[in-house]
Amino acid sequence: MAKVGKQFKAALEKVDRQKYYEPREALELAKELSFTKFDGTIEVHLRTGLDPRQADQQVRDVVVLPHGLGKTVRVLVFAQGEGAALAREAGADYVADDDEWIKKIQDGFTDFDVAISTPDMMGKAGRLGRVLGPRGLMPNPKAGTVVQAQDLPRVIEESKAGRVEFRLDKTANIHAPIGKVSFDLDKLFENLSALMEAIRKAKPAGAKGSYIRRVTIASTMGPGIKVDATVAQALKIKE
Repeated sequence: MAKVGKQFKAALEKVDRQKYYEPREALELAKELSFTKFDGTIEVHLRTGLDPRQADQQVRDVVVLPHGLGKTVRVLVFAQGEGAALAREAGADYVADDDEWIKKIQDGFTDFDVAISTPDMMGKAGRLGRVLGPRGLMPNPKAGTVVQAQDLPRVIEESKAGRVEFRLDKTANIHAPIGKVSFDLDKLFENLSALMEAIRKAKPAGAKGSYIRRVTIASTMGPGIKVDATVAQALKIKE
Protein backbone atom coordinates (compact mmCIF):
# COMPACT_ATOMS: atom_id res chain seq x y z
CA MET A 1 0.00 0.00 0.00
CA ALA A 2 2.92 2.36 0.72
CA LYS A 3 4.13 2.07 -2.88
CA VAL A 4 0.66 2.76 -4.22
CA GLY A 5 0.37 5.72 -1.83
CA LYS A 6 3.55 7.26 -3.19
CA GLN A 7 2.42 6.80 -6.77
CA PHE A 8 -0.95 8.39 -6.03
CA LYS A 9 0.74 11.31 -4.28
CA ALA A 10 3.06 11.85 -7.21
CA ALA A 11 0.12 11.80 -9.62
CA LEU A 12 -1.92 14.13 -7.43
CA GLU A 13 0.90 16.69 -7.41
CA LYS A 14 0.51 17.01 -11.18
CA VAL A 15 -3.16 18.02 -10.89
CA ASP A 16 -4.03 21.68 -10.34
CA ARG A 17 -6.67 21.33 -7.61
CA GLN A 18 -7.94 24.87 -8.21
CA LYS A 19 -8.43 24.42 -11.95
CA TYR A 20 -11.47 23.24 -13.89
CA TYR A 21 -10.03 21.50 -16.93
CA GLU A 22 -11.47 21.32 -20.41
CA PRO A 23 -12.88 17.80 -21.04
CA ARG A 24 -10.25 16.74 -23.59
CA GLU A 25 -7.46 18.13 -21.41
CA ALA A 26 -8.80 16.25 -18.38
CA LEU A 27 -8.95 12.98 -20.31
CA GLU A 28 -5.40 13.42 -21.56
CA LEU A 29 -4.18 14.10 -18.01
CA ALA A 30 -6.09 11.10 -16.60
CA LYS A 31 -4.36 8.86 -19.18
CA GLU A 32 -0.96 10.36 -18.35
CA LEU A 33 -1.37 9.93 -14.58
CA SER A 34 -2.57 6.32 -14.66
CA PHE A 35 -0.03 4.25 -12.74
CA THR A 36 -1.62 0.80 -12.48
CA LYS A 37 0.22 -2.14 -13.99
CA PHE A 38 -3.00 -3.22 -15.71
CA ASP A 39 -5.01 -1.30 -18.29
CA GLY A 40 -7.08 0.88 -16.00
CA THR A 41 -10.55 2.27 -16.63
CA ILE A 42 -11.38 5.92 -17.19
CA GLU A 43 -14.40 6.85 -15.07
CA VAL A 44 -16.71 9.86 -14.90
CA HIS A 45 -18.20 10.97 -11.60
CA LEU A 46 -20.97 13.56 -11.50
CA ARG A 47 -22.34 15.45 -8.52
CA THR A 48 -25.95 16.43 -9.20
CA GLY A 49 -28.36 18.88 -7.63
CA LEU A 50 -31.06 16.19 -7.39
CA ASP A 51 -32.69 14.84 -4.25
CA PRO A 52 -32.48 11.02 -4.35
CA ARG A 53 -35.36 10.81 -1.87
CA GLN A 54 -37.80 12.27 -4.37
CA ALA A 55 -39.47 9.89 -6.85
CA ASP A 56 -39.63 12.58 -9.56
CA GLN A 57 -35.89 13.29 -9.35
CA GLN A 58 -34.57 9.82 -10.16
CA VAL A 59 -32.15 9.14 -13.00
CA ARG A 60 -31.73 5.67 -14.47
CA ASP A 61 -30.98 5.01 -18.11
CA VAL A 62 -28.51 3.40 -20.49
CA VAL A 63 -26.16 4.59 -23.21
CA VAL A 64 -24.33 2.64 -25.92
CA LEU A 65 -20.83 4.07 -26.06
CA PRO A 66 -19.64 4.45 -29.68
CA HIS A 67 -16.28 2.82 -28.91
CA GLY A 68 -17.34 0.37 -26.21
CA LEU A 69 -15.56 -0.22 -22.92
CA GLY A 70 -12.60 -2.21 -24.12
CA LYS A 71 -13.43 -5.27 -22.06
CA THR A 72 -15.21 -8.59 -22.45
CA VAL A 73 -18.76 -8.29 -21.13
CA ARG A 74 -20.32 -11.53 -19.85
CA VAL A 75 -24.09 -11.65 -20.31
CA LEU A 76 -26.58 -13.87 -18.47
CA VAL A 77 -30.14 -14.12 -19.78
CA PHE A 78 -33.20 -15.35 -17.89
CA ALA A 79 -35.38 -16.87 -20.61
CA GLN A 80 -37.21 -20.03 -21.60
CA GLY A 81 -38.28 -21.66 -24.85
CA GLU A 82 -37.90 -19.42 -27.87
CA GLY A 83 -36.28 -16.70 -25.77
CA ALA A 84 -33.61 -19.10 -24.51
CA ALA A 85 -32.87 -20.23 -28.06
CA LEU A 86 -32.61 -16.63 -29.31
CA ALA A 87 -30.31 -15.74 -26.41
CA ARG A 88 -27.95 -18.61 -27.18
CA GLU A 89 -27.89 -17.74 -30.89
CA ALA A 90 -27.15 -14.10 -30.02
CA GLY A 91 -24.09 -15.05 -27.98
CA ALA A 92 -25.30 -14.92 -24.39
CA ASP A 93 -22.64 -16.40 -22.11
CA TYR A 94 -25.19 -18.03 -19.83
CA VAL A 95 -28.90 -18.77 -20.25
CA ALA A 96 -30.76 -19.33 -16.97
CA ASP A 97 -33.74 -21.31 -18.18
CA ASP A 98 -34.57 -23.58 -15.25
CA ASP A 99 -34.72 -23.82 -11.44
CA GLU A 100 -31.21 -25.28 -11.29
CA TRP A 101 -29.86 -21.97 -12.56
CA ILE A 102 -31.92 -20.03 -10.02
CA LYS A 103 -30.45 -22.14 -7.21
CA LYS A 104 -26.94 -21.74 -8.61
CA ILE A 105 -27.28 -17.96 -8.47
CA GLN A 106 -28.90 -18.11 -5.02
CA ASP A 107 -25.82 -20.02 -3.91
CA GLY A 108 -23.61 -17.15 -5.03
CA PHE A 109 -22.82 -17.52 -8.74
CA THR A 110 -22.38 -14.00 -10.14
CA ASP A 111 -19.69 -14.54 -12.76
CA PHE A 112 -21.35 -12.17 -15.23
CA ASP A 113 -21.50 -8.42 -15.87
CA VAL A 114 -25.04 -7.94 -17.21
CA ALA A 115 -28.28 -9.79 -16.49
CA ILE A 116 -31.20 -9.60 -18.93
CA SER A 117 -34.63 -11.16 -18.53
CA THR A 118 -37.81 -11.72 -20.49
CA PRO A 119 -40.96 -10.59 -18.63
CA ASP A 120 -42.19 -14.14 -18.07
CA MET A 121 -39.00 -15.00 -16.16
CA MET A 122 -39.05 -12.01 -13.81
CA GLY A 123 -41.02 -13.99 -11.24
CA LYS A 124 -38.05 -16.30 -10.82
CA ALA A 125 -35.38 -13.64 -11.34
CA GLY A 126 -37.11 -11.49 -8.72
CA ARG A 127 -36.34 -14.12 -6.08
CA LEU A 128 -32.67 -13.33 -6.56
CA GLY A 129 -32.88 -9.74 -5.38
CA ARG A 130 -30.63 -10.27 -2.37
CA VAL A 131 -27.89 -11.65 -4.59
CA LEU A 132 -28.26 -9.50 -7.70
CA GLY A 133 -29.53 -6.24 -6.21
CA PRO A 134 -26.43 -5.21 -4.22
CA ARG A 135 -24.26 -5.96 -7.25
CA GLY A 136 -26.36 -3.88 -9.63
CA LEU A 137 -27.24 -6.97 -11.67
CA MET A 138 -31.00 -7.19 -11.18
CA PRO A 139 -32.86 -6.89 -14.53
CA ASN A 140 -35.00 -3.78 -14.61
CA PRO A 141 -37.38 -2.36 -17.26
CA LYS A 142 -36.08 1.18 -16.67
CA ALA A 143 -32.56 0.03 -17.47
CA GLY A 144 -33.75 -1.76 -20.59
CA THR A 145 -32.77 -5.18 -19.26
CA VAL A 146 -36.30 -6.63 -19.13
CA VAL A 147 -37.29 -7.13 -22.76
CA GLN A 148 -39.45 -9.28 -24.98
CA ALA A 149 -37.82 -12.39 -26.45
CA GLN A 150 -37.56 -10.87 -29.94
CA ASP A 151 -35.51 -7.98 -28.52
CA LEU A 152 -32.93 -10.19 -26.81
CA PRO A 153 -30.46 -10.29 -29.75
CA ARG A 154 -30.32 -6.49 -29.91
CA VAL A 155 -29.88 -6.00 -26.16
CA ILE A 156 -27.26 -8.74 -25.92
CA GLU A 157 -25.32 -7.19 -28.81
CA GLU A 158 -25.52 -3.72 -27.23
CA SER A 159 -24.41 -5.06 -23.85
CA LYS A 160 -21.33 -6.69 -25.33
CA ALA A 161 -20.55 -3.65 -27.50
CA GLY A 162 -20.45 -1.12 -24.68
CA ARG A 163 -23.93 -0.60 -23.26
CA VAL A 164 -23.54 1.26 -19.96
CA GLU A 165 -26.22 1.77 -17.35
CA PHE A 166 -26.05 4.93 -15.25
CA ARG A 167 -28.19 5.81 -12.27
CA LEU A 168 -28.46 8.29 -9.42
CA ASP A 169 -27.14 6.82 -6.18
CA LYS A 170 -28.21 7.59 -2.61
CA THR A 171 -25.65 10.40 -2.35
CA ALA A 172 -26.96 12.22 -5.46
CA ASN A 173 -24.00 11.13 -7.58
CA ILE A 174 -23.77 9.35 -10.94
CA HIS A 175 -20.77 7.17 -11.78
CA ALA A 176 -19.96 5.58 -15.15
CA PRO A 177 -16.98 4.09 -17.01
CA ILE A 178 -16.17 5.41 -20.49
CA GLY A 179 -13.30 3.21 -21.64
CA LYS A 180 -9.75 2.07 -20.96
CA VAL A 181 -6.60 4.11 -20.38
CA SER A 182 -5.20 2.51 -23.56
CA PHE A 183 -7.96 4.09 -25.68
CA ASP A 184 -6.79 6.96 -27.83
CA LEU A 185 -7.94 10.42 -26.79
CA ASP A 186 -10.52 10.84 -29.56
CA LYS A 187 -12.31 7.62 -28.63
CA LEU A 188 -12.46 8.56 -24.95
CA PHE A 189 -13.73 12.02 -25.85
CA GLU A 190 -16.48 10.62 -28.06
CA ASN A 191 -17.51 8.13 -25.38
CA LEU A 192 -17.61 10.96 -22.84
CA SER A 193 -19.71 13.03 -25.23
CA ALA A 194 -22.19 10.16 -25.68
CA LEU A 195 -22.48 9.67 -21.92
CA MET A 196 -23.02 13.37 -21.18
CA GLU A 197 -25.62 13.65 -23.93
CA ALA A 198 -27.51 10.66 -22.51
CA ILE A 199 -27.37 12.06 -18.98
CA ARG A 200 -28.57 15.43 -20.22
CA LYS A 201 -31.53 13.78 -21.97
CA ALA A 202 -32.31 11.78 -18.82
CA LYS A 203 -32.82 14.94 -16.72
CA PRO A 204 -35.89 14.19 -14.56
CA ALA A 205 -38.99 16.36 -14.64
CA GLY A 206 -38.63 17.15 -10.94
CA ALA A 207 -35.09 18.54 -11.23
CA LYS A 208 -34.70 21.96 -9.63
CA GLY A 209 -31.82 24.39 -9.92
CA SER A 210 -28.49 23.12 -11.20
CA TYR A 211 -28.78 19.59 -12.63
CA ILE A 212 -25.05 18.78 -12.92
CA ARG A 213 -22.98 20.59 -10.31
CA ARG A 214 -19.59 18.94 -10.63
CA VAL A 215 -17.88 16.64 -13.11
CA THR A 216 -14.75 14.69 -12.21
CA ILE A 217 -12.70 12.35 -14.38
CA ALA A 218 -10.28 9.76 -12.99
CA SER A 219 -8.46 6.59 -13.95
CA THR A 220 -8.58 3.48 -11.78
CA MET A 221 -6.91 4.35 -8.45
CA GLY A 222 -5.88 7.71 -9.91
CA PRO A 223 -6.62 11.23 -8.62
CA GLY A 224 -9.78 13.06 -9.58
CA ILE A 225 -9.53 15.80 -12.20
CA LYS A 226 -12.21 18.47 -12.06
CA VAL A 227 -13.90 19.31 -15.35
CA ASP A 228 -15.74 22.47 -16.32
CA ALA A 229 -19.31 21.22 -15.81
CA THR A 230 -20.83 23.75 -18.21
CA VAL A 231 -18.53 22.68 -21.01
CA ALA A 232 -19.02 18.98 -20.22
CA GLN A 233 -22.79 19.29 -20.47
CA ALA A 234 -22.48 20.99 -23.87
CA LEU A 235 -20.38 18.24 -25.45
CA LYS A 236 -21.48 16.96 -28.83
CA ILE A 237 -20.10 14.00 -30.75
CA LYS A 238 -18.36 15.20 -33.89
CA GLU A 239 -20.27 14.44 -37.07
